[in-house]
Amino acid sequence: MSAVLLRSLDRVRRAIRVRGAVQGVGFRPFVWRLARDLALAGEVRNDGEGVAIDVEGPREAVDTFARRVRSDAPRLARVEAVECRDAGVVRGASGFVIGASGDGPVTTGIPPDVAVCDECLAELFDPADRRYRYPFVNCTQCGPRYAITRRLPYDRPSTSMAHFALCPACAAEFADPASRRFHAQPNACAVCGPRLQLLSTDGTPLAADDVVAGALARLRRGEIVAIKGLGGYHLACDAGNAAAVARLRARKHREEKPFAVMVANVGSAATLAHVDAAARTVLESRERPIALLRKHPDRDAALPGVAPGIAWLGVMLPYTPLHYLLFHEAAGRPAGTAWLDQAQSLVLVMTSANPGGEPLVIDEADALRRLAGIADALVVHDRGIEVRCDDSVVRPGSGPPAFIRRARGYTPQPIRLAGDGPPVLALGAWLKNTVCVTRGREAFLSQHVGDLDNAATCEALEATALHLLDVLQVEPALVAHDLHPDFHSTRFAAELAREHVVPLVPVQHHHAHIAAVLAEHGRQGPAIGLALDGVGLGIDGTAWGGELLHVDANGMRRLGHLRQLALPGGDRAAREPWRMAAAALHALGRGDEITARFAQPAAPTVVRMLASRLNSPRTTSAGRWFDAAAGLLGVRDVAAYEGQAAMLLEGLADRHGAVAPLEAGWSLQADGALDLLPLLAALADERDAARGAARFHATLAAALADWTIAAAEREDVPVVACGGGCFLNAILARELRLRLERQGLEVLEARQAPPNDGGIALGQAWVARALHEKG
Repeated sequence: MSAVLLRSLDRVRRAIRVRGAVQGVGFRPFVWRLARDLALAGEVRNDGEGVAIDVEGPREAVDTFARRVRSDAPRLARVEAVECRDAGVVRGASGFVIGASGDGPVTTGIPPDVAVCDECLAELFDPADRRYRYPFVNCTQCGPRYAITRRLPYDRPSTSMAHFALCPACAAEFADPASRRFHAQPNACAVCGPRLQLLSTDGTPLAADDVVAGALARLRRGEIVAIKGLGGYHLACDAGNAAAVARLRARKHREEKPFAVMVANVGSAATLAHVDAAARTVLESRERPIALLRKHPDRDAALPGVAPGIAWLGVMLPYTPLHYLLFHEAAGRPAGTAWLDQAQSLVLVMTSANPGGEPLVIDEADALRRLAGIADALVVHDRGIEVRCDDSVVRPGSGPPAFIRRARGYTPQPIRLAGDGPPVLALGAWLKNTVCVTRGREAFLSQHVGDLDNAATCEALEATALHLLDVLQVEPALVAHDLHPDFHSTRFAAELAREHVVPLVPVQHHHAHIAAVLAEHGRQGPAIGLALDGVGLGIDGTAWGGELLHVDANGMRRLGHLRQLALPGGDRAAREPWRMAAAALHALGRGDEITARFAQPAAPTVVRMLASRLNSPRTTSAGRWFDAAAGLLGVRDVAAYEGQAAMLLEGLADRHGAVAPLEAGWSLQADGALDLLPLLAALADERDAARGAARFHATLAAALADWTIAAAEREDVPVVACGGGCFLNAILARELRLRLERQGLEVLEARQAPPNDGGIALGQAWVARALHEKG
């Protein structure tokens, strides 16, 4: 047989399908270069399912190509599957090309928005580069993705860059597979791309030869500047200017809730807070979340009013070229990037531009209307934001960072589920609302929407749900919601279920908390679920919040709960910790101390309420036990924002250091209840608030562990899933985990979604699927 015939027999043709987040990340040029390196022929193209490759050449080279498509993928790609099959007759093609995008049902995803990359930063600060100081520099490995995308496939006509015609230089890059800007959909330059403007709050352009320089000058004068970013506007001011910070608080009606700050680099962050290896990794990650770091003790004086009384400081690094340009300007416009290796003095408050708890401002008209009474000037640009997306907030730790808010940088990255199932739309709860859509083995948790206590946020929830269904091209077979009938998310779920003619699935709040943890860990149960939060409607119609559950794919069974406490004044007690302290004193038989301990006008009324049980509903809420402890220790009588008392309590405990749990500080009741009144009795007589805070955390962790271990042994279930907002408390989460693991129990915690209500939608979707499978 001739050598030519042998070579032809060894030649194969394969069709390769790549699934996952493989569009908008430079995947096609990567495939093109790989094929050229291996001297293979064929074509690569995007379509609704991901990336399709038709390749032919020597068998060994094609096999190598198929392996490296997965192993050498671009760093922003997330390859879920590489499927190969024989493609039939070898055509004898020569050369490898990148084809046009195809159609078909969408099963791929959109990459999240990520920080500007090092290569683009080098161009941004190179005076000889054509993109020097251009505030929209990007490439296939960085920049906007989700926030500018209307629909899939992810191509320029499907984004808010559609109306920017590429100049010849940018068009050449866009068309060159060897360029890192090949099909970088937001590609642009100062000649053809978006531009900045500095405006007054009435929309008048402000005279500024350089928008960045003009904005920085205003910040240094103590002004508040609204700055358009990737997924919305920030309100920025000089974090070291006490008057500017106070003015921002007053205008935004944000009395004491901590602000996050932005600094140039890790060295700058280290001057404000403790930065260990885990924190550095999070700060410098491409997602660029706000990282909660332990604040240096003397930093409150340097950052007056930024995070008053709180042990933690929210810190993030720049993630857009515009952010970097502000720090570059403050540094004196040095050439190159070496200046980023040195700590910089500029510290900016960067807080979401959402007045009054409303949705994030995303366009110029909205900014002029809603920020006129807050900002002194606005930095705007003409690249549209298609999807509102706030900054993510995480707490670094020894493992993956724990989410407090999951949004920009992570959304819409899917969470992998254990198995396939029907498409579900879950509408979340009331606080920290998010939406979840499942498709196949993936759950897409939306960006943070917010609290559904105003019409604008309710409208944002509806828009988020419809956009997620549209962009993923999902027709829901089930619609899930919280058990509470009065939530807007519940009413909207019913409306969508009617519209799509599909079943409506109500899911109890704490069941959903535990289900969310099981979902992200790929478990079906059974598990002992420890759900600790502020409040959620129980199946008995009462206010739950400290629950021990048995959860599996068949449903949920309540095993126990925290002892009930009265809520004198109903929901008002959740905002006034002194009322919970009064409820504890009454339960201890010490109600006669209430008026003397609390100089509150309503104290005599609260005494009468508790005595008569009038307007004093009962709750098992773990959050209210934290409030009671804070009230008894004099940490906080009235909270300025949700969770403030618990955060202050945690900060005091952290500063004090570890103590031993209080012996006999709790008891396990025959009905499965955990009674912590002995602990509160001790705190009522404690004169050192920090020591009392430390004792509360140590005893609570020991009590919860004792309670959970007993249930795990009784139920013969060695797995514990922990969910609910109280698990954002780092001391409690750490100490409880250590105690449970020492007893041989496997502890599952939220890592891919927040443990608070931001993860509820994921749990609702999991429960709805499980109940559907059960029939």
